[in-house]
Amino acid sequence: MRYVSTRGAAAPVSFTQAVLAGLAPDGGLYVPETYPDLSGHGPSFALGSFAEAAGLVLAALKGAPDERAPDEGASDEGALGAAYRAGLWPPAATPLRQLGPGHWALELFHGPSLSFKDVALQLIARLYEEALARSDERLTVVCATSGDTGGAAVEALKGSARIDLFVLLPKGRVSEVQRRFMTASGAGNVFPLEVEGDFDVCQALVKGLFADRAFARRARLSGVNSINWARITAQSVYYQIAAHALASGGPVHVSVPTGNFGDAFSGYVAKRMGAPIGLIGLAVNANDILSRALATGRYERSSASAATLSPAMDIQVASNFERMVFEALDRDGEHVARLYGAFAERGCFTLPPRAHDRLREAFFAVSVSDSETEAMMVQTAAAPLDYLACPHTAVGLAAWRALPQGAPAGPRITLATAHPAKFPETVRQAVGAQPALPAFCRDLFDRPEAIDCIGNDLGVLQAFIRERSRAWR
Repeated sequence: MRYVSTRGAAAPVSFTQAVLAGLAPDGGLYVPETYPDLSGHGPSFALGSFAEAAGLVLAALKGAPDERAPDEGASDEGALGAAYRAGLWPPAATPLRQLGPGHWALELFHGPSLSFKDVALQLIARLYEEALARSDERLTVVCATSGDTGGAAVEALKGSARIDLFVLLPKGRVSEVQRRFMTASGAGNVFPLEVEGDFDVCQALVKGLFADRAFARRARLSGVNSINWARITAQSVYYQIAAHALASGGPVHVSVPTGNFGDAFSGYVAKRMGAPIGLIGLAVNANDILSRALATGRYERSSASAATLSPAMDIQVASNFERMVFEALDRDGEHVARLYGAFAERGCFTLPPRAHDRLREAFFAVSVSDSETEAMMVQTAAAPLDYLACPHTAVGLAAWRALPQGAPAGPRITLATAHPAKFPETVRQAVGAQPALPAFCRDLFDRPEAIDCIGNDLGVLQAFIRERSRAWR
């Protein structure tokens, strides 16, 4: 299995090379040359453990053993066992919770940082460590976060002997619990950086680091944002498990709270690999670039992201959308490069009608206001459900109600992406209940913090990394 860039100008690479690089050298995102078919493995997905299901997906996306590049390694059993070991996760790592007739919440927040991002970051950390041990090298990992990716990256990579982690978070735009997961690790290889600006500023700084090829090469730079293919790989696993568990003669439909489109694209990948999935819903907040793109075919950035009750989704540039544009354009990398060149210059582009139609065949999109989010939190917390939802999960739940044509026939799944205790003030204001942190992290606010602050200055960021990265050469 080889991986190609969505912009068509980079040489194909192996799975491991794609994961270590994060971003392709032509500025595009990596996708597999083909999607393997796992439709015959339904019982394995429905009845096996999460690690076993992840092993099936990972093996398929690496290719047959005799076709793999030397850097792939002989087996991923050790990495999978460590990523999804007992004690770090409950027996069912991503359990389904029934909310009503034909409707389930897929709970993805039972990992060490209480977010769905743990599912992928725990695996990426182990894949990194194995690859770096084989090559006897070090790595500089950078991460822009709107709240949850940073904490998950810290929990996965803290204490690594071969990796230094630099996390960029937007000042004043994350919850205090989210912030503490980034600043209170006590690890000498973790460097949280509070940036003057919103998430899109943080994301632009990270892209600027990769765009400076000389710096990226000397720093041995890699990224764990949702553009990293391993993120998509790991997140596609829980779609496979849930869809095969609930499908009975027809597809299941999924509502995905999303900002950067990574989790939604993971569902699309699972579908392409044979999971019985029908429509995938893009549940967004007031930062509605994705819902506007699906409605009009025009992908257009607003001047700045709006601060909402669901801050992890306060994103105006959905980086993973490029992967879906690539698929909708019949994998025409040159066309994708032209569109994203126009986006870099003017902040917008218009999809050809056929590509727009293909998007609408696979996805629906709904923008949910803060008042609707709060109302959904109140409704689900009340009897008979008694279900405490974080504000992001509430956006996903509200999307079903907002569909003009109503919910599609068949089982429905809403992704529950974060533990409500990560947003205690929002939950308390909505429902009057104070969600408690799980016992393993109840001392989070007693731990000492360490954080630096920077402005929107790529040169300052590069100097900061150069002085601290053990991978610099």
